[in-house]
Amino acid sequence: MSRPPLIVHVVYHFGTGGLENGLVNLINRLPRERFRHAIVSLTDHTDFRGRIERDDVVFHDLEKTPGHSLGWLWRLYRLLRELRPALIHTRNLNAVEAQFVAALAGVPARLHGEHGRDVFDLEGKNWKYTLLRRAARPLVRRYTCVSRDLAGWLRDTIGVPAARLTQIYNGVDSDKFHPRAGAYPALGPTGFFQGATCVVGSIGRMVAVKDYPTLVRAFIQACRQAPDASGLRLLIVGDGEARGGCLDLLEAAGLAAQAWLPGNRDDTAELLRAMDVFVLPSLGEGISNTILEAMASGLPIIATAVGGNPELVTAGDNGTLLAPADDVAMARALLDYAADPERRAREGTASRRRIERDFSLDRMAAAYQAVYETALEP
Repeated sequence: MSRPPLIVHVVYHFGTGGLENGLVNLINRLPRERFRHAIVSLTDHTDFRGRIERDDVVFHDLEKTPGHSLGWLWRLYRLLRELRPALIHTRNLNAVEAQFVAALAGVPARLHGEHGRDVFDLEGKNWKYTLLRRAARPLVRRYTCVSRDLAGWLRDTIGVPAARLTQIYNGVDSDKFHPRAGAYPALGPTGFFQGATCVVGSIGRMVAVKDYPTLVRAFIQACRQAPDASGLRLLIVGDGEARGGCLDLLEAAGLAAQAWLPGNRDDTAELLRAMDVFVLPSLGEGISNTILEAMASGLPIIATAVGGNPELVTAGDNGTLLAPADDVAMARALLDYAADPERRAREGTASRRRIERDFSLDRMAAAYQAVYETALEP
């Protein structure tokens, strides 16, 4: 009996993030008897790998150093010749060069996925990166992307034929992520939720593209403008270079006691149930897993109108869309939601309904399986 075909997934780094979370969910739900999986990180990986439920998924770190080092290309070539995968699936710009290596190594089915652009090229117009993506295009059998926004960019800017492109929304575990029933959960610093009337929350990497300082400045303004700010709370879960600056802003404003920035956590489902409104202030997005998880948790969403966010958030239905980097407008939105619990409940219900209708994990896995099956055809 022949072994199932091996899929090698190539990422730049396997840590805490939406791309990695989507990959974990995918591997956990694809039929074990149909595919084997290996994950190649161009750099390294973290204990986030523990979320993969299969015990046969092997990780390979290429230990790529910063800059224009080339040694990783040779290490990848040797690894692919050893593994002999039936299919390789690279993800995002920083892994697209692996397509050239995969072609040289004789990998028969080559896929590339786009999950979002970073702060250094938010609109995908950098000519060097465009040239690299176009150079790899003839080698890629099929493309996947997570939003209609990215699909349009791949067609119009990179020149990917529509017949080779499949847009698949991320799914979310709507059993794990569900609305709060009753009081705030017993989490956080002692007394943090005592007297709270509206907890403004977010989850994400605290890096430049997520623009968390705008959310912190908006929260500070809202507290200064609210008739009674004592019930407002800010909860930002995640870590990164912006976390220290955000803590400094809150300390300088005298609001450190009304904010909790715990860093990375494993109990994100419980933390989402501690929130009353979810905010994503990012400058660019593919499709945000944290928005999907917040919607599944029955929360109204305040998000910037970038990337795939407008595909998830409909103004007046399940949330509010704002221009990026506008802390004044965000502060006004925070005050509106804080003053209107009925609106929060109504829009939160709409969020949950949308998840149940359109964003199941099984639906996502079935779509990727169909793409892989097609790519593996002779």
